[in-house]
Amino acid sequence: MAEKIPKPVSKRLVSYYMCLERLIDEGVEVVSSEELAKRLDLKASQIRKDLSYFGEFGKRGVGYNVEHLYNAIGEILGVKKEWKLVVVGAGNIGRAIANYAVMREKGFRIVGIFDNDPSKIGKEVAPGLIVKDVSDLERFVREEGAEIGVIAVPADHAQGVAERLEKCGILGILNFAPVKIKVSVPVENIDITAALRVLTFEIVRRSR
Repeated sequence: MAEKIPKPVSKRLVSYYMCLERLIDEGVEVVSSEELAKRLDLKASQIRKDLSYFGEFGKRGVGYNVEHLYNAIGEILGVKKEWKLVVVGAGNIGRAIANYAVMREKGFRIVGIFDNDPSKIGKEVAPGLIVKDVSDLERFVREEGAEIGVIAVPADHAQGVAERLEKCGILGILNFAPVKIKVSVPVENIDITAALRVLTFEIVRRSR
C-alpha cells in the first residue's frame, strides 16, 4: 500500500494529526472535512481523498469523530511507538537536535551521537548523551536497535554516512546536510538554507 500513496499525503497526515490534537484540546468532539480544510487552508475534497487511502473514518452529513480520527492517524504515523535515533555529527546542528527535549515527548529518543573529531569524542552534549567515535557506529546501531539516523555532517560526508547507516540496519534517515543523498531507505531532507530562500522569495514577491 505504501508504494501507491503519494509522498505529499504523509506530510498532510501530520498536519491533520496536529490539527486534531488542537481540536481535542478545545473540547471539539466532531469535525467536518470542511472545517478541517478551513483550518488547514486545504480543500475538503483533498482531505477526504487522503483519508480514503487508509479506510473509512467519517459519516456523510455527520463528520469525523475527532478522537477516533486522531487515534487512527496516530496509528498510521506510528506515534504509539517510541523510535530510537542516532545522530551522526556533533557540531552545532547535531548538538541542537540532541538537546531538543520535545523530540522525547513526541516519541523520538536519541540513544547515541557520533563524530570523528577527537576534541568532541567523550564529551557530554546533552544529559546522559556522550559523543562516541563514529567508528563504533555500526556496532552501536545493531546492539541498541536504533531505527532512525540523523545526518548532521558536512555535505561531502553525508552520502558515505547514509550508506553506512543503511547497511547497519537503519530504517529511515533525516538529513540535515545540504545535499541530496541516495539510499534505498526513506530519506527526509531538511535544508534550512533552501527553506529560508523560499521565505525570502515570498517576502520579495509581496513587496513588489
